[in-house]
Amino acid sequence: MTAKVGIIMGSQSDWSTMKFAAEVLDELGVSHEVRIVSAHRTPDRLWEYGKTAIDRGLQVIIAGAGGAAHLPGMMASKTRLPVIGVPVETRSLKGVDSLYSILQMPRGYPVATMAIGAGGAKNAGLMAVGILALSDPDLASRLDDWRAALSASIPEEPVDD
Repeated sequence: MTAKVGIIMGSQSDWSTMKFAAEVLDELGVSHEVRIVSAHRTPDRLWEYGKTAIDRGLQVIIAGAGGAAHLPGMMASKTRLPVIGVPVETRSLKGVDSLYSILQMPRGYPVATMAIGAGGAKNAGLMAVGILALSDPDLASRLDDWRAALSASIPEEPVDD
């Protein structure tokens, strides 16, 4: 099955955050691939990934990065596909540096930026599903069911622990 979503990250250490995007895609039955593509350490790999993404069948790219976090923006400069950025939490600045880096894109190269960390990665997966669901009625139905189940899981009244 051809991957519809590419999940890329700057390093192996980012996988502990980005795996949450993959789990959401798995849960909703969306084919995806996962790669390490560093903007700074493997720029040729980044260029090749971005240039070939459409021809390989990708429709959305989720890019997670920490620190300088140039990966999402650089990927947006190499493809017309929607790029969803996930700021990975860093030890020194808790991911705020990553968030600011991903948010501050120049005109013409937008990145849909999620929250810092695992929650942002989960929402990136859901955002990718939402984008794909625009042209896939079966996926739209699965997403609607997933959201209905989430809503149903929220109690109306609090209970003591």
